[in-house]
Amino acid sequence: MQQSIAVRHGHLAESTQEKLKGRVEKLTRIFDRLMSVEIVVDLSDEQRPSVDLKVSAEHKHDFVAHAKSDSLIGALDGAVQKIEQQLRKYKDRVQQRHRDPQARRQEIVLDDDSSEE
Repeated sequence: MQQSIAVRHGHLAESTQEKLKGRVEKLTRIFDRLMSVEIVVDLSDEQRPSVDLKVSAEHKHDFVAHAKSDSLIGALDGAVQKIEQQLRKYKDRVQQRHRDPQARRQEIVLDDDSSEE
């Protein structure tokens, strides 16, 4: 998994960047098909830094989250939590389709019925 960190309006120490990468690395426990993670830290407001997180998964699926907090780590944790929710929901939806072939057929039938009206 590729990881990149971009910082706006400031600079982060190497140790802080490693902490950020370590926390984002945990996303692979939920969904192992992640291709890249992009972390954008905005330090324009020193009291409330913001973190934008963009995660790309296989088959062109992108997940995005934004968070602000009193601390940089708190903002990152908020964004990671939002991404985790999105990944879990996506993973459940994919698994449900593979487990229940009737669900896919019902979706197709419903789509066909709506186009006739």
